[in-house]
Amino acid sequence: MAEDVKIMGMPAESGRWVFVIAGMLMNFCLGAIYAYGILKVPLAAYFKTLGVEATATQMLYPYIVFLLVFALSMPLAGPYIEKLGPKKISIIGGILTALGWFLASMVTTPTSLSIFYGVIGGLGVGIAYGAPIAVSARWFPDKRGLAVGLTVLGFGFSAALIGPIADALTKAFAASGGILVTFKIFGISFLILLTLLALLMKFPPAGWAPKGWKPPVPKAGAAPVKDLMRNEMVKTPTFYGLWFCYTIGTLAGLMAIGIAKSVGLEVGANAGMDSVAAGALMTGLVIPFAACNGFGRPIFGSLTDKLNPKNTALISYVLIALASLLLYFNPSSVLIYTISFGILWGCLGGWLAIAPTACASYFGTKDYAKNYGLLFTAYGAGAVIGNLLAGQMKDIFGAYLRVFPIVAGLAILGMVVAALTLKPAAAKK
Repeated sequence: MAEDVKIMGMPAESGRWVFVIAGMLMNFCLGAIYAYGILKVPLAAYFKTLGVEATATQMLYPYIVFLLVFALSMPLAGPYIEKLGPKKISIIGGILTALGWFLASMVTTPTSLSIFYGVIGGLGVGIAYGAPIAVSARWFPDKRGLAVGLTVLGFGFSAALIGPIADALTKAFAASGGILVTFKIFGISFLILLTLLALLMKFPPAGWAPKGWKPPVPKAGAAPVKDLMRNEMVKTPTFYGLWFCYTIGTLAGLMAIGIAKSVGLEVGANAGMDSVAAGALMTGLVIPFAACNGFGRPIFGSLTDKLNPKNTALISYVLIALASLLLYFNPSSVLIYTISFGILWGCLGGWLAIAPTACASYFGTKDYAKNYGLLFTAYGAGAVIGNLLAGQMKDIFGAYLRVFPIVAGLAILGMVVAALTLKPAAAKK
């Protein structure tokens, strides 16, 4: 019977945390993309030894391609999580992810890096990313926000460890290939780890629920939560409101990741800091920023459980607006820069917990993998819009700091959209 489910010999109520831990570790491997800002420095130096003078924009192409392919492949993989099961999908995605990293050790130009690392690696992450989230959402109907937030914590926190490890490996193997050897080591390591962790992924039996837990009764006058299929979900205003809100939430954070060091150098210069000292400080700040990104997921996930997705979204937008305005009006304060970027990275992590939890809360879990896969395209939209917007402000005004009033305005717009649209949806007849 579903009530007697055991996980590794433990009652399901306690054993189900195994899936959260496994999913967290999987996401730690998948989220290594966030360390690209550190990897691109030795990559650019390597290309230069081959006579390839890559511009800053060209060196960003692999990062942008990776995020785009990642976001666009999520909805394509969604249906197969249900058909093939999370274990098989996780293995396929893990193999492609590892292959992308391994093949990156053979590149000679930013274009080939965009193909191997960006397309193949991004496709692998896009395929594998949704599986552990879907597993956690199914096993934790009572603590969905916390479970999903912890599951994706590894993705955001990855850069804090992958970056320093990559830097150490590159220096250690400087005489025998440097960054290329680093890519090989990561490729082989990810293949082993992702395959082993994928073997743990499975959904609970049909009808299973934690002992003593019952679905919450909707408040008087509130619409009950219904299980909507993807073709039903896209007919609701709730979906488009959530997609728009998700885009704005990720736009601010992904832009902050892409320009963190550049903005820090602007602030350091305004404060009169030596450029070498400023560069070292801004590189070191990636670790606490990544920690904010990682821990923002369970924190906002838990808030979503307690306050509901709409109220948590409003809190995130208030934080994004305040951080952006504080930074804009204090362009020479390193302290304000550190606090503001910590908030922006944290809110990105927050939206990667708010959105999947809201998707399950508003549209049910019957078609969750496909529903969240489509919703996740907002992540790709945010990545492109945010980074292009920051680049345009730099080109036009000569400073990245000019982009932050626009980000604050978008956060205010997000508040309005969230207040009007974020609520349980019913399919149109």
